[in-house]
Amino acid sequence: MSTVKLCQALSKKPPKIAPVTGFMPPNLPIQPGELALVPLFANLDGEQHRRLLENHRLLSLEKDQQLILEQEESQGLFLLRAGLMKVRCMGMDGEETVLALLGPGEVCGEMASLNPKGLRSADVITLTPCSLVIMRGGPFTTLLHSNPGLAISLAKLQAQRLRDLNKRFSLRGADASSRMLATLAEIACKTFPDAPPTAAIPPIPHRELANLSGLARETASRILSNLRRRGEVAETSDGGLQLTSLQPLERRGLL
Repeated sequence: MSTVKLCQALSKKPPKIAPVTGFMPPNLPIQPGELALVPLFANLDGEQHRRLLENHRLLSLEKDQQLILEQEESQGLFLLRAGLMKVRCMGMDGEETVLALLGPGEVCGEMASLNPKGLRSADVITLTPCSLVIMRGGPFTTLLHSNPGLAISLAKLQAQRLRDLNKRFSLRGADASSRMLATLAEIACKTFPDAPPTAAIPPIPHRELANLSGLARETASRILSNLRRRGEVAETSDGGLQLTSLQPLERRGLL
């Protein structure tokens, strides 16, 4: 996000965002102890948490907003307190490839600290209204070079994201229903820490679900209609979706 866009976003009225279990309500100031709930920072002590939060800022974004632009110079890293985001890259043909989904308690923008030029490696887009903490890159980089535990946690984070990406690519050869079910399960698991695949999913447009599943929009809408008709997916009161059981995932070997 450019400096101008960042300033505009910070000046806007924050969107309504639901609190997440274990985290402070996103409209309240963040406390150092909250970082202990973030896997990347869980092994740091209270003083190190305070250093990471020096001169931090809070940011609220509506859905479909670009937080990070690929190849833009880093302005720090971001902690997601509430909401869902996607990490993507765009091909030369304009085709979007989704690299990861991010939910509450996850961090993005940390990879720029490993880039000698400090450039972003991918785009990050909000899928729902999001509440974030902007942390300066300097304290994070200093701790990364001096704290082996943080370096190991970062390596584990990148390894998990690589496993998730490999799983996403392996599903490209699956049938359309399996790809949609896998996407819905992945989103559900990102809605809050340790969420099950049957957790309620906030309203996300069919075009986004199609992109995340690697399907045409018309195909995604047809598959969702079929899943609802079979009772495998239900619509929630706020217009979101929810898997009604784990059986469809088990039958397709998606668990």
